[in-house]
Amino acid sequence: MTTQPAPIRVTVWGENVHEHRDAEVRAIYPDGMHATIAAGISEHLGERAVVRTATLDQPDQGLPPEVLEQTDVLTWWGHIAHGQVEDALVDRVCDRVRRGMGLLALHSAHLSKPFTRLMGTSCNLRWRNDGQRELVWTVKPSHPIADGIGDVFAVDAQEMYGELFDIPEPDELVFISSFAGGEVFRSGCCFARGYGRVFYFSPGDQEYPVYHNPSVRRVIANGVLWAYRSAGVLDTAYPVANAPAGWIEKTLAEQQE
Repeated sequence: MTTQPAPIRVTVWGENVHEHRDAEVRAIYPDGMHATIAAGISEHLGERAVVRTATLDQPDQGLPPEVLEQTDVLTWWGHIAHGQVEDALVDRVCDRVRRGMGLLALHSAHLSKPFTRLMGTSCNLRWRNDGQRELVWTVKPSHPIADGIGDVFAVDAQEMYGELFDIPEPDELVFISSFAGGEVFRSGCCFARGYGRVFYFSPGDQEYPVYHNPSVRRVIANGVLWAYRSAGVLDTAYPVANAPAGWIEKTLAEQQE
């Protein structure tokens, strides 16, 4: 008999502020952006993932310690309430990433406290919001996050994000975007932090139905699969930045026992 692997435990976190405050956003995402993102992950991963949602307005800001400890991959969407996220929660999230939890930082989560803490830079970028078309170009088609995506896909209307994007050099760059004004942007970036994997993916402004876009939904689901790390697994083919001293030797020794 073969044993089915345990499903990936995914928590989709969202501020859930625009959806309550702005009628235009609520019309696009009546159940919240977090619900739409979660539906896209379930749509592609099916029984391979158990997906739940969490929001800022819930007790413990949606992520009490027991929820984080039972999360294999966390997706994070934030924008106007970055400052409301408690530092103690940021500490717990970053600790979980370094211990192996995957993190997908989506769109304006580039300025979220967990992402900037893990990157160690300002993570600032150029932006303007003209609702112009974004073309997302696959620059590493062999990468698992690019599976099924093709050479390029369009987001019909989107906020422009452009360089300079003040992040560390990505371990792997999967997508770049171009905009009608001529700007380009590193829109799909992979990083390793301790045992954990981090994927930043920029398409997803609240004013546009980006999370209904089939290609965007596929990328996020692929990102969940890529970011998932089984407990104690050491992937020697992938660079690990900022790892605790001695952890590679310790893990190799454990694997040989």
